[in-house]
Amino acid sequence: MKSICVFCGSSFGTREAYAEAATTTGRVIAENGYRLVYGGAKVGLMGTVADAALAAGGEVVGVLPRSLQDKEIGHEGLNELHLVGSMHERKALMADLSDAFIALPGGVGTLEEIFEIWTWGQLGYHQKPCGFLNIEGYYDHLLAFLDHQTAEGFTKKVMQDMAQLGQTPEELIGKFRNYTPPSTPKWIKKDET
Repeated sequence: MKSICVFCGSSFGTREAYAEAATTTGRVIAENGYRLVYGGAKVGLMGTVADAALAAGGEVVGVLPRSLQDKEIGHEGLNELHLVGSMHERKALMADLSDAFIALPGGVGTLEEIFEIWTWGQLGYHQKPCGFLNIEGYYDHLLAFLDHQTAEGFTKKVMQDMAQLGQTPEELIGKFRNYTPPSTPKWIKKDET
């Protein structure tokens, strides 16, 4: 594992703990010798995680659609900033550049990003670990829904368990180091189609 991608909010949220977690995550990634890959913005938790990794001497790579760079939210102090044409290109390049994925607190975009990566893993397109950093229970309701989804037969438990859960970045990165992806089971039986 060389690069860790962080998905997170472009705002700070309502709790100081979210910004503290972004700072700690960026610092821990850099101090452990990993490169940070993220969405390239200088605002909200995105800017915080990048600034913390840079302050700790880490390498930081941003991937940003040109339309957002034009709105002057691109981070100017990164080691690399890739400007791309669309959100689809952004996610694909972030996936290619990264070996693991962390979702800090964020909004719909954060969920969309981590769920796409998780889905790709379930389909066997990659074998990279992904997970949620559950700061102050931010993801508790989502995790309860995922349990419900599994109980209702729409997700297999082995697939649900692919997404790791941690309370601290150290804990989550430790789980990533020990991650063994499941063999992708056949999730649809021919007689169900």
